[in-house]
Amino acid sequence: MIGLISATAAGATARDRLAAAWPDRTRVYEGPVGDAVRAAFAECEQLVCFLATGAVVRLIAPLLGDKRTDPGVVCVDEGGRFAVSLVGGHDGGANELALEVGELLSAQPVVTTATDAVGVPGLDTLGFPVEGDVAGVSRALLDGEPVALEAELAWPLPPLKVSDHGAHVVRVTDRAVEPAEREVVLRPPSLVVGVGASRGAPVDEVLGLVEGAVRDAGLSLASLAELATVDAKSDEPGIVEAARRLGVPLVTHSAEELAAVQVPNPSEAPLAAVGTPSVAEAAALVGGGELLVPKRKSERADGRPAMATCAVVRRLARGRLAVVGLGPGARDLLTPRAKAELRRAAVLVGLDQYVDQIRDLLRPGTLVLESGLGAEEERARTAVAEARKGRAVALIGSGDAGVYAMASPALAEASDDIDVVGVPGVTAALAAAAILGAPLGHDHVSISLSDLHTPWEIIERRVRAAAEADIVVTFYNPRSRGRDWQLPKALAILAEHREPATPVGVVRNASRPDESSRLTTLAALDPAMVDMMTVVTVGNTATRDIAGRMVTPRGYRWQAPQEVVK
Repeated sequence: MIGLISATAAGATARDRLAAAWPDRTRVYEGPVGDAVRAAFAECEQLVCFLATGAVVRLIAPLLGDKRTDPGVVCVDEGGRFAVSLVGGHDGGANELALEVGELLSAQPVVTTATDAVGVPGLDTLGFPVEGDVAGVSRALLDGEPVALEAELAWPLPPLKVSDHGAHVVRVTDRAVEPAEREVVLRPPSLVVGVGASRGAPVDEVLGLVEGAVRDAGLSLASLAELATVDAKSDEPGIVEAARRLGVPLVTHSAEELAAVQVPNPSEAPLAAVGTPSVAEAAALVGGGELLVPKRKSERADGRPAMATCAVVRRLARGRLAVVGLGPGARDLLTPRAKAELRRAAVLVGLDQYVDQIRDLLRPGTLVLESGLGAEEERARTAVAEARKGRAVALIGSGDAGVYAMASPALAEASDDIDVVGVPGVTAALAAAAILGAPLGHDHVSISLSDLHTPWEIIERRVRAAAEADIVVTFYNPRSRGRDWQLPKALAILAEHREPATPVGVVRNASRPDESSRLTTLAALDPAMVDMMTVVTVGNTATRDIAGRMVTPRGYRWQAPQEVVK
């Protein structure tokens, strides 16, 4: 919950805007400001104070305890110009909250945390439990000192400026090791514990079994990702409560799914009880991985039969491939999600000219693998291969990555051994349409006129089908020096079904500094003015030129005033 505190009418106005936008996330604190801050500090995970930073500092100073548990505090000035992350930037989430508040109130977020200021990801913000000398290793990263990465487990980390050797170390492990001097240990969520239990099994018995199995194997409970069991045990109180106390989700699987998993220690008892010869081992292994602790039973002090079983599996990390659309070129048409993925990626793969567009957004330490035109399939293979190494990879393309871009070759190369995320982008057709007016107001189709990979006979058949169906057509790759006859041929096909005065929009380098556009007609269009950087949009029989704008009505009939019948 986010506590909102204000002292003046101006602050209350901005406060109420946040409360209205986030009704389920916020709570307004009224009354004397000091009392309100103290109450919110004790009851909320975060605070937004519409007060001067000095006043807030004095109010919260006696309340501060531990940065790992104190709420994050953001200050917004009376004029609503700045959203300042005051305390709890990382652990309290104040940095991210300042960005959110700034976006909602049109205020400038102010984040002074050292790692954020220089674009280096904070070691305590990676989403993993972290132990050791976080401050010292972070300072070494900031100062450019050599920091060694010792990854016992391959895991898709964000970019870090690390090397093979260094006085400071970042260790990635799920083993129960104590951090050495000048060392940070990251605990990836690599362990899955499968659990089986008799009806009424006490939570302490289940919990003791799980903790003992992990500890005896020399593993860290901080790397526990989930407890897993059979569907029939989804509401078993002992298992449910054990997961809650461990702070991990309880994941359940059907008996049929578990019965299909090969296990070393099947048993007749669970088969008779829930329909699968294994619960603990099968539930842990259902997603694959290495069985570290075979099925073991709980031990009871009174000597009665065990009521719980468990097994521990190390689930290998899955690499992550984000296929990112950069839009048509303008920075303000690059989506926030695309920016986030670019900053998350440890490896970036892309066409050299596209890499140049966004190089300044990459975090220090990002490995950039760029190549020239004509190497699309090679880039796709490279991106997938890097993801299979357990890395976080971004493969970039212009416009939308799924439209005449890199998503198709990448997904054709990838299998189900990596996670793939698609990030949509503004396509050239949409960017050009916005410049022209509203040419895509009804059914429309995009057709590439490049016959480098598609036989012209197929392209011509598609153009003819669009012409006969009276669909607005956007031509990609319309003309190059070596392909100068395809566009005239396509226009001639359309002219068989459309009037010479049909509007045609020509946009070159949409959204870029040298953008140009022209509205002409099917008869007047000169193909020589078109190149590979151009998008050509041909209207249908209903498309009109209205005040210099290309408009296709939403209905099949052009809406015109009708006479009133008396």
